[in-house]
Amino acid sequence: MIAYIDGKLAHKDPAFVIIDVQGVGYEIKISLQTYSALQDGTERCKLYTYLNIREDAHVLYGFKEFDEKTLFLDLISVSGIGPNTALIMLSSLSSGEIRQALVNEDVKTIQSIKGIGAKTAQRAIIELKDKLKKEILIGGTPTSLLAPSGNKVRGEALAALVTLGIPKNVAEKSLDAIIKKEGDSLSVEQLIKLALR
Repeated sequence: MIAYIDGKLAHKDPAFVIIDVQGVGYEIKISLQTYSALQDGTERCKLYTYLNIREDAHVLYGFKEFDEKTLFLDLISVSGIGPNTALIMLSSLSSGEIRQALVNEDVKTIQSIKGIGAKTAQRAIIELKDKLKKEILIGGTPTSLLAPSGNKVRGEALAALVTLGIPKNVAEKSLDAIIKKEGDSLSVEQLIKLALR
C-alpha cells in the first residue's frame, strides 16, 4: 500500500494531478476539495493516497488532508459506493458536510450528489452514522483526525489491526471498548496488544 506521495506538482487538473517524485510521474485522481487546496505551479506537495487494485487497472487516489482520506475509506466501505462515487461525493460536498448529513440522517443531502440514489444514501447513513458519532465523541471534532493524539493513536492502531487481518468493524469495537475502559493515554503498541488479547 502506498500511504502518501511527496514530490513536485508537475500537472494539476480538476480530476487528477501528476506528481514528479525523482523523475517518476505518479498520476493520482483527486477530488475538488484537494484540487482547491493545491497551489498552482510546480510546488512541492504531499498527498495521502489510496491504491485501488482492480483486474484491469491500478488507480491511485490522493487527498491533501488525511481527514479526507479517512472519510473516503469510510465511504468505500459502504456497499454500492466505489472509489469513483466516493470521489464524486467528496467533490460535491465538503468532508464536514458529508459527515454532518450522515450523522443527522439527511437522506436528501446525500441523495443530491450525482450517482447516489435513495437506497445508497440510506445504506451509507445506516452503515456510517454510528461510526461517525463515535469518532466525534472520541476525537472531539470530526474535522481533524490528526489533531487529537488519542484519535491519531486509535487510527494507527486500527490500521495495524486491519493489516493483521482483523475485520475493521471488529477492530473498531475492540479499540473503542479499550479506550473507554483505559482512557486515551495509551500508546499505539499498548492499544494493539490489548486489542489482540
